[in-house]
Amino acid sequence: MDNSLLEETEAPRDRRADALGDLRVLPDEILCGIFELLSPRDVARLACVSSVMYILCNEEPLWMSLCLKGVSGLLQYKGSWKKTILHSENLEDNCKENQRKSFHFDGFNSLFLYRRLYRCHTSLDGFYADDGNVERRKNLSLKDFNDEYDSKKPVILTGLADMWPARSKWTTDRLLQSYGDVAFKISQSSSRKIKMKLKDYASYMKLQHDEDPLYIFDEKFGEAAPSLLKDYSVPHLFQEDYFDVLDTDKRPSYRWLIIGPERSGASWHVDPALTSAWNTLLSGRKRWALYPPGKVPLGVTVHVNEEDGDVNIDTPSSLQWWLDFYPLLADENKPVECTQLPGETIYVPSGWWHCVLNLETTIAVTQNFVNSNNFEFVCLDMAPGYHHKGVCRAGLLALDEESYENAKENILCNENNLRNSDLSRKEKRPRTHKNRDDLKYERNINGPSRMYNLWKNGFSYDISFLSMFLDKDRDHYSSPWSSGNCIGQRELREWLSKLWIGKPGMRELIWKGACLALNADSWLESLTKICAFNNLPCPSNDEWLPVGTGSNPVYLVGNSVVKIFVEGGLGASLYGLGTELEFYSLLHDVNSPIRNHIPNILASGILYLEDGCYTHVPWDGKGVPDVISKNDLIGQKCGVDGFSFGVWAKKLSEYRSAGMLMDGSDNSAIHSSIWPYIITKRCKGKIFAELRDILSSEDTTNLATFLGEQLRQIHLLPHPPLDFSSFSDIEQKSGLPETNGCLECIPYKSNILAEWEIFIKTLMRKRKDVSSRLTKWGEPIPSKLIDKVDEYIPHDFGKLLNIAENSQSHKLCSWIHNDIMDDNIYMEPLCVSSCTSGNTEDAGIVDNGFSIGHDEDRNGKSWCPSHILDFSDLSIGDPIFDLIPIFLDVFRGDSHLLWRFLESYKLPFASKLSTQESAEDDKFGRLSYRAMCYCILHDENVLGAIFSMWSELRSATSWEEVELTVWGELNNYQGFP
Repeated sequence: MDNSLLEETEAPRDRRADALGDLRVLPDEILCGIFELLSPRDVARLACVSSVMYILCNEEPLWMSLCLKGVSGLLQYKGSWKKTILHSENLEDNCKENQRKSFHFDGFNSLFLYRRLYRCHTSLDGFYADDGNVERRKNLSLKDFNDEYDSKKPVILTGLADMWPARSKWTTDRLLQSYGDVAFKISQSSSRKIKMKLKDYASYMKLQHDEDPLYIFDEKFGEAAPSLLKDYSVPHLFQEDYFDVLDTDKRPSYRWLIIGPERSGASWHVDPALTSAWNTLLSGRKRWALYPPGKVPLGVTVHVNEEDGDVNIDTPSSLQWWLDFYPLLADENKPVECTQLPGETIYVPSGWWHCVLNLETTIAVTQNFVNSNNFEFVCLDMAPGYHHKGVCRAGLLALDEESYENAKENILCNENNLRNSDLSRKEKRPRTHKNRDDLKYERNINGPSRMYNLWKNGFSYDISFLSMFLDKDRDHYSSPWSSGNCIGQRELREWLSKLWIGKPGMRELIWKGACLALNADSWLESLTKICAFNNLPCPSNDEWLPVGTGSNPVYLVGNSVVKIFVEGGLGASLYGLGTELEFYSLLHDVNSPIRNHIPNILASGILYLEDGCYTHVPWDGKGVPDVISKNDLIGQKCGVDGFSFGVWAKKLSEYRSAGMLMDGSDNSAIHSSIWPYIITKRCKGKIFAELRDILSSEDTTNLATFLGEQLRQIHLLPHPPLDFSSFSDIEQKSGLPETNGCLECIPYKSNILAEWEIFIKTLMRKRKDVSSRLTKWGEPIPSKLIDKVDEYIPHDFGKLLNIAENSQSHKLCSWIHNDIMDDNIYMEPLCVSSCTSGNTEDAGIVDNGFSIGHDEDRNGKSWCPSHILDFSDLSIGDPIFDLIPIFLDVFRGDSHLLWRFLESYKLPFASKLSTQESAEDDKFGRLSYRAMCYCILHDENVLGAIFSMWSELRSATSWEEVELTVWGELNNYQGFP
């Protein structure tokens, strides 16, 4: 036979190498992952490079990822993800493919693409066969549920939903009739919040062939379609929920509507905050797989951030896990599993891993809850640190070698008190004399048997065991807060405080949880010592927990308020207290009328722990206490006379830290055994935050007028002189390099007032990292605006403030409160005190301003603002700064209230620009521009509040649009005579 004919009959050569060039060394899954980072246009161009690129770049999962990454607004599926992108880009008509045969390429195969294609088109009929091994119970009593299942093991409950209207009404067809035009939130892997109208989603379910289909997972369905809430009720077994003491807007997400087609589902996870959950299926069938706490499923990796304890889980999709990982499991390592049928409710205990696969189109409702059996675990999960979070989810796999050995000693010492202690962990632990490579191999393998042994041999989902992994040196008030926690730090403290007042019969349990989450026992010990040193009564049981939502522990003790300064470490605490004491001293010297609306100081000092004993030093803010000076705790020079930690020392400290250009000399944050404190007279009435929803429009208008009057008094106060030589020393010590000249745009030796110079140079430092800071905050700040922030913020802050060299026309810096928010304003019932500026310091106490509102507060009585609280954030700078918390937090963006405030404030915020300057750049003549710049440069995430309050601005194309929408009213204000 001719050799040439033989060659023609041989298999075609592999075209991959020639088609990919140097990229051939990368596996297909890596290439597809890289392509997901490109824009749709770039992927379309890349598809033209070669035959293999054409195959890789036309994968539907790739176009699905590209579409979801860039979609905004409501999503409409057009039969394929590529067509959906073309439609969203208005390119569909211009880019229709010519009528031609599909391309076919020989000489190329990909196991990765084949598996993905298989997952897109596979049928799940085979999953119906096994009913599983989860117990099914009917007519279960609450006592039996608590004894046998609650926080112990899963159970399927039948009959709980038999009487629900949802049993007959929650079908795809009937829901479409009533809610077809309602948009629901879609669950998918991107961080964007995507919604689809139900009718569009129903069309998608019929057309799609995705390996991980979109599904409706909407925690706001009750707001989108309130009548759906009438179709079901919380089963009697799950009605105890400790989160129900929180107002709706402060309560974490807890209920979800779930709709999904075949192959969709929830990948492996542990429910937020270690809460428990119930899930009732109304139509379709679901396959569940569950593992006990600490037993990480095969193929899943848990990452815990060592800084803030945020937990991230890498997991295959639900379908991929069932197809690729489940068959690898030995019988002893298989999960607890079951098929849930319509009308059945499954209970998932706290901490249990679970994965759900929809076997057909399903509709369900689920809720998470906190009750007496999982309360301590929820509190533990919100404690600062990271070891305990990792152990709660990954068991002993979360520990490194040193932590593991320490834990082993503790486990052996407490073996009799722990469950699952029947097996000796020594026998299962690699011996230390093994070869280092062997040890590394044993530590890194992630086989089912090793996971099973590490989970079983010593791990216990017991609160005493898990709390051993808490970082005792981490403090709730000064440690980073995990972004993955279901509520914020302040909401957590408010929650525990409300529980303490509202559920007195549960105080023993609540106290245990508060000790885990807040170190409440340590703070109570410090409070008790402060009270003893100052001859105050010992805190009663009602006064054991801190109140309010501030950044420092605050306690109500009898007729006094005790505030312990901890936020930001010792240095920041000393500056906070020192500045507040300096301010009060000034008020006394000038006899300002604002004194009548600020709580009187009863005592102040420093509490510290030395050699196991508490010691107390009274301190009025002047000089440097010996406990500070002798240990050199602050790391910078402080004067021995006057207010060494007063406002200018604080401003210099802010200057040093702005822009993260610390010199490393400040070691004060590590000293957690020294606590400055202040005791003030307790105000009567209630904080505005408690009354906001019941006040009349007249009351809120009077509040705006009151705040304008009081801010006027604060901003007119003289401020202490600045010793500019100290600023010069720090400037020279820091050795700051110039960055495009912006740091030195105002010369050091200038005729500009020194007070403005330190203010301006602090802003310059903050400007340097503004883009990265906004990127870190992320949603809801639009990324397209973050990209434009550098061109919006000025380089010349002197021009922003209309300050120029040799100019004497500008106004002086002012004292600014910096933190007038809804929890720093006290209000009295009008029947007790009238809204005058008279002295109210001797008025009696009416109520605990931090307690849950009583019925008599909602009977229409009027309330009058009386006091402004919390002056530890005092600063000196531009008075416009004070408008930010007032307008955004107190007024909630109400321009009418802002104008009433300005009418009583009556002070001008700036002198007019000259005609020449105004013509050069009009934006510097707008007060709105200055306010917007301060919002962007603010230490707190003010922009997050703005884009949450004005959600329509998330589609804004420029910062000017945001500026004029939020602050445009300011441009009409010139000050009143």
